[in-house]
Amino acid sequence: MTDPNAALRSPRPPDCNAALVLADGTVFWGNGIGAPGRAVGEVCFNTSITGYQEILTDPSYAGQIITFTFPHIGNVGTNPEDIETTTPVARGLIVRERITDPANYRATQHLDAWLKSHAMTGLSGIDTRRLTRRIRDGGAPNGSSPTSPPASSTSPRCRRKRRRGPASKAWTWPAR
Repeated sequence: MTDPNAALRSPRPPDCNAALVLADGTVFWGNGIGAPGRAVGEVCFNTSITGYQEILTDPSYAGQIITFTFPHIGNVGTNPEDIETTTPVARGLIVRERITDPANYRATQHLDAWLKSHAMTGLSGIDTRRLTRRIRDGGAPNGSSPTSPPASSTSPRCRRKRRRGPASKAWTWPAR
């Protein structure tokens, strides 16, 4: 991208309350899941069909925002036995569809509630195929995924804020 302000001109779709902004200014609009906030880290992808709780707590994913390519993330739920570390080490997660309701006898908690309990933010509604191709072809970019609470998704205005760190073009939502 030659124009560093091009991402600012990307209009926010009316049904979105969050965005993934890559270091090169590419914007992927979506909806916040988990805890409101911002995740900043290297954006990677994982093609596993199951094991999302293990992946989010696997030390090899420390500092990364994980894009899950499988569309039904959440159908197993979460439980205390399926963790690799006591707290998640990934910075955030990205999924195409809303988190699926758990349908497994071992589930003790919905994935969204688990994310909130660990103050982990995520995005749903992202075109994960497009993002995965971008990562595959260009390498794992740094990115920022700010989210706002769902209640404010009807009218928030996004403003650009420069910050230090891996993502040079992080976006934040205005304070109320």
